[in-house]
Parts: sequence; C-alpha cells; structure tokens
Amino acid sequence: MLCSSSFLALPAAAQTGVSPVAAPDTITITGTRQAYQGDFKRLETPQAEQSLDAQTLRASGAVDLNQALDLSASVARQNNFGGLWNAFALRGFVGDENLPSNYLVNGFNAGRGFGGPRDLSGIESVDVLKGPRAALFGRGEPGGTVNLVTKRPSFERAGEFRLSAGSFDTYRADIDWTSPLSDSVALRMVGFVEQAGSFRDTIETRKQGASPSLAWRIGGRSQLVYELELSRQEIPFDRGVLAINGELGRIPASRFLGEPGDGPLKAEVQGHQLEFQHDFSKDWSALLGFNSRKTSLEGFSTEAELAANRQRLLVDGQTLTRQRRSRDYDANYQVVRAEVNGRFQLAGLQHRLIFGMDADRFENDQVFLRARAPTLASNPTPAQLQAINVFNPVYGKFPLPTPTPLTNRVETQQSLGVFAQDQINLGESLQLRLGLRFDDYEQKLEDRAANRVSRQKETRVSPQLGVVFQASDTVSLYATYGENFRPLSGADARGNGFEPNQSTSIEAGTKFSLLSGAIEGNLAFYRVEQDNILVVDDPSAFTLAAIGKAKSQGFEIDLNGELARGLRLWASYAYVDAKTSNTFNDANFGAPVPAGTRLLNIPEHSLSLQLVQATALAGRGLEFGGGLVHVGQRSGEFITRFELPAYTLARAFAAYELTKALTLRADIDNLFDETYYTNSFSALWVQPGPPRSLRLSAAFRF
Repeated sequence: MLCSSSFLALPAAAQTGVSPVAAPDTITITGTRQAYQGDFKRLETPQAEQSLDAQTLRASGAVDLNQALDLSASVARQNNFGGLWNAFALRGFVGDENLPSNYLVNGFNAGRGFGGPRDLSGIESVDVLKGPRAALFGRGEPGGTVNLVTKRPSFERAGEFRLSAGSFDTYRADIDWTSPLSDSVALRMVGFVEQAGSFRDTIETRKQGASPSLAWRIGGRSQLVYELELSRQEIPFDRGVLAINGELGRIPASRFLGEPGDGPLKAEVQGHQLEFQHDFSKDWSALLGFNSRKTSLEGFSTEAELAANRQRLLVDGQTLTRQRRSRDYDANYQVVRAEVNGRFQLAGLQHRLIFGMDADRFENDQVFLRARAPTLASNPTPAQLQAINVFNPVYGKFPLPTPTPLTNRVETQQSLGVFAQDQINLGESLQLRLGLRFDDYEQKLEDRAANRVSRQKETRVSPQLGVVFQASDTVSLYATYGENFRPLSGADARGNGFEPNQSTSIEAGTKFSLLSGAIEGNLAFYRVEQDNILVVDDPSAFTLAAIGKAKSQGFEIDLNGELARGLRLWASYAYVDAKTSNTFNDANFGAPVPAGTRLLNIPEHSLSLQLVQATALAGRGLEFGGGLVHVGQRSGEFITRFELPAYTLARAFAAYELTKALTLRADIDNLFDETYYTNSFSALWVQPGPPRSLRLSAAFRF
C-alpha cells in the first residue's frame, strides 16, 4: 500500500495513508522543520492554525485548492477571474483582487503569477495559518496565510495509480510512485491528467501536471531535496451568469454568456524548489532554500460589459452588451532564504530562536487588449455591442472583433528581509513570543504604453508579540498582536507608487484536547484593522489612492480527531463581521461606498462539517461518510447592494477495499441538487456552483 507520508514531511504526516480505507503502513521518516515555523507543539503556538492532512483531504474528495479550503470556515471564496486562478479571503480580507490570492508552498511564495487553479495532485497537506504572519514570512495577505506542503520521496517503495470518471464527461488519471534509488537517494514521481466537460454550456477543460522530486541524505546530518513543478491547463474564460434587476435564477445556471469561438486560455507553470537542511546538533539546525517559478496566461475572452452607460441589458432586460479581451500575462518569481533555529538557556530561561534572511524578486508582465462598445447614447449596432440575448443566446452571430491595446506594462518588486523570533519559557506554564522582521522593498512600474517609469522604495518593520499560558497538558490560553503589510500594484495620478496596505491584528483564544487527546480543538477571537486600501480618489478622472480602511472581527471554533473507534470528525465554524471603516469610492466602479458596508463575498456565518466511519465488511476495509458546507448570505456588489443567497451543500462517499491492492470509491457532491452561487464581482459576473454530480474511481496500489 502507498503511504503518503513524505521523506521530509511534518511528523503527523507519517500517520497518513493514501489508501482511503485500510490503516497505513508504518514508515520511519527523517523529519525536518518546516521553513519559518521552528519546533513548537500545537499548544505552544499563540495563533490559530488548521492542518488539512492527506486523510482529511482524501475523505473530502478535494482535487483542487478551492475545494480543500472549503473545509476551513475561516476562508471565503472570492472572484476567481473567470475560473483562471485561486481567489480567497481569510478572516474577511482578500489581497489584490486583480491578482491571484497568494499562498505558500513549503514556505515559498507560490501563489504569485498566472499558473491557473492549483491542483492537489502533488500536495501532502494544506495548512491554514490564521492571523498576520509578516513577522516571519514578510509581506502577505492581512487575514492569514495558506501554506501547501508537498509530497516528497520516501525510502519505502510504494505506488498508486488512480482512475476516475464523473458527471459531465469528466475523466482523470493520477500516478504517485516513490522508491529509494540507493541507501541515500530517493525519488518520487507524481502526476495527473484530466479532461472534463462542465455543467456550463460549451465549457471543456484540459489539465496535466507533474511534480517529480529527489531527496538525498548527505551523511547523517544533512539532506537535500529538489522538486520540479510542471503544469499546463486549457480553460475557457467564464464569468458565469448574471442577475437581472438584481434577481438571480432568471437564466439557468448552465448558460454560458461568452463566445466559444474565443477558445480556452492557456496557463503554464515551470517551477523549481531546492532545500538543504543541516543539523548541527539535536538543538540547532539550518535551512537554506531557493525557488524559481515561471508562469504564463494567454488567450481571448468575451465577457459582460460592466459600465452602465454601455450596458443594453439595463435598458431592455434581455440584450447583454459584451466586450472582447485579449491577455498575454507572464510572471517570474525567484527567492532565496536562509534560517537557523534552535534552543538555548540564558539567565535560567529556555529560549527557542529562529533567525534568518530572505530575498526575492517578482516580475509581472501584462499585455492587455480590449474591444469595447461605444456608449448607448451613440445608438450602437448589435454588432458593436457584441450583443447576445441572455434568454435565447446565439453564439458566433457577429464576427469576433479585434481588440486594441489598453494595458502594456511590467512591474518588478524586489525585497530583502531579515527576521528573528524568540519564544521564551518564563516558567513551567508561561511562554512569551517576540518576533520582528525588517523588509527593504523596491517597486518599479514601467508603463510601456505611456512610456513612463515610476519607482518606489519602502522599508517596513513588522512586529509580533504573543503569550501562551499552558493551564494543563490538554489546555492552553494565548493572546497575540501582530502587524502585516502588502505592497500595492500600480501608480497614482502623478505616477508615484502607493503606500503599502497595512494591517494590525489582535487575537485571543484557547487550544485544547478532548477524549484523552483523540480530539483537538481551538477557539479564537480576533480583530483585524486594515489601512491603505486601494480605492478611487477622483471618480471623474478615475484616479486611485491608497486611502480606504476596513476592519474584520469575529470568532472561530475548529475541532478534528476521532470521536469513537473508527469515527473521525472535522468541524469548522466561523463568525466574521467584515466592513468598511471609512467612506470611499469603489476601486472598480468609482461608486461611493459608505462606512459600515459589508465587504464583498464575506458571509457572517460559515460552517464545514465532515464525518467519516472506517470499518470492515467481509474482512475488507470499508469507509463511508459525508460532509456539510454552509455559507451565509454575502454582499455581491457595492453599487447596487446586490446580495448572494446563503446555501448549504451536502456530500457523501463510500470506499471499499476490494482486494489489498484495489480500492473502489464513489462520491456524490451537492447531494440534494441545490442551486447556489459561490462568489461574484458584480451582478453581471456571478459564479454558479455545480449541480449534483457523481464520481467513481478505482485506485490500484503497487
């Protein structure tokens, strides 16, 4: 049987098996510390965290990052750029909505760029690290950080080949094989290929990727790991459906309002990660890492026009004005990091120290063209409007117009950071965490269309202060304060860069264990305040300024573990009150947004629940269970105060070990066939969720 624990995985991963039924084989692994995280037990960490391990992910049926993050109630889906990237908010706050949400892979920033939605084929676990993390990681999202831990080689030979087929002509194959090549070198090969139709008319996707890795034990104290990431995706750009006069459901969720003749957009990734670890002693180790990642996105799309003075639908309720766009985006990201961590005694107190530095460079090259209709006042023709009847669409009715240049620019961000964190044992039960990071940041924006170059330099100090009181072996109380910053892209009316987005956070909570440690949980209360949000300062000229403010406050409770023999529980609930703090003009439409307005796509109440029972039938492993996701009502657009309705989805699965080598599985998603909408950018760009679907799979272990 294939065990999905990694050669360099977190210790908990050694108990996780790829097989969804049988108990995993025991594997002895050589553990390493995750970058920036040090050596801390769960009850010693003064911030809320969730770890979605391989067992939890497999039980949920998740195959991409969006599905995995649905397990965390603290994460809300955001505008996903027509299905071309991952976009999410954590604790109510999202980053730059014109770029993918940033996430980490083994501590490296890997969400930057345009590689398409992240597949989970090469991922061992997904960590949701809540609250600001700039004191160690540097610039990032204000509500928290998502870190993906990859599958790495094992010195036990194992393999799994999985085939699956599902609704809407969806077919997929996965391979995962690992083996030692010698006593000191091990290899792992992970890959997938997928071809899928969709419940959406005319939409078909093709995806493929590979994640090979190599681990080398160098003597008894050093190890080197190399990982390659390759992927290619072809996905038609799809802005979803629309609300007519604020009413959803007037057209079916399957209706595509673009042009099939545009073809798919193509997203490609080529990434390299190299990590070297050396253990000086049982108390001290060093980690040196390098990452290089190239991504690209290219293709055409036809999508609903959002400007009211061009949109015919607002006049007759049936004719949709559209615009055609062409995108040619390229991004390059390189980072090098070095850190040392260990423990020592000073003045009778134990210190656990992490210190190091990192440097990175991100280049974002965008060429964007658009063909747009004139205003309705000029009485444009249907061809000029690229018009389509939303109730009776006819594709290809008019020749596809040739877009003309709109944006042609390259932005380069460079940063050098130095960080240190010390966690001090002040007594048997009390610990103090002190963290500080200094970043020297430089941004260059070359607007090739306007023949203008702007530069900006910033320095930022990001502190963190946390305290942990361990009341017993099973309960700890904590409180923490932290600051975070995130650079803003673009330039103001004078060609100058913007002040970085800044946030501060306070959090207090408790971490605990129940049922003799079988259940782990945490309860957290938090408040995050954000300044320098990019908004419109002059609606007539549509110039931008970093003057918006917002705040998010709420509480979360998370539970996971074994309720009874063979019965596993995952539960996550979040209450989020995320609103604007001052009055400003929306960055996308220039419309006034009063203070106290709810932030887009953020529900007040979210819940994720999963129960899985493992047992035996006829002497073979049987596993069955299901899950529930509830997402509350959300704001869908600032201008019209359009809202997305709440929804509750159920799913179920069963897996049976037909032989020791062969497992069959069935998944049913959206069990009660509910109509729902996951996110929106405006009332004219609304993403519907899939109806009930069935997926059958067979896994062969070798």
